[in-house]
Amino acid sequence: MTSIAFIGLGTMGYPMAGHLARAGLNVTVFNRTAAKAEAWCSEFGGNKASSPANAAENADFALICVGNDDDLREVVTGPEGVLGSLKPGALLVDHSTVSASVSRELAGHVADCGARFVDAPVSGGQQGAINGQLTIMCGGDASDVSDAGAIIRHYARAVTHMGPVGNGQRQPDIVELPVSGENQKCC
Repeated sequence: MTSIAFIGLGTMGYPMAGHLARAGLNVTVFNRTAAKAEAWCSEFGGNKASSPANAAENADFALICVGNDDDLREVVTGPEGVLGSLKPGALLVDHSTVSASVSRELAGHVADCGARFVDAPVSGGQQGAINGQLTIMCGGDASDVSDAGAIIRHYARAVTHMGPVGNGQRQPDIVELPVSGENQKCC
């Protein structure tokens, strides 16, 4: 059976991890607020870990959904981060919305451990997460994105490979168009 670590049970992560448990996957969760992990386990089953490293121990996939660059670095490279136990060949999928540069930085650390990395931010909001209808933009090796897609499909309606690591996080260029007085008239 595929073993999954899910780190970060916020507004998005809580229901995403729930879809994996409902699909019959072996899910171990970690959240900084232990009560949130306990509530998740009461609702979905699974296991609660005492640290990100403990959650990732023996996991085939480590999925992360945290708030920002610093939070992501801490759960990956911190003293109790997933790199302390991520097994060779495992796939770390980061669903956080962070900078492309931190994705590339962490992908290097993960590769040094013999594991794989995909940045995969989500779009669709809380309702999309609850309904399993998220859109995921992935950056990484095509075969790693394909492997991640086998898990992601449990909570997403669309998965798009955007190119190498970091490209999942990249925002399209926004072009501001000048507004003439004529366009400002209404009716």
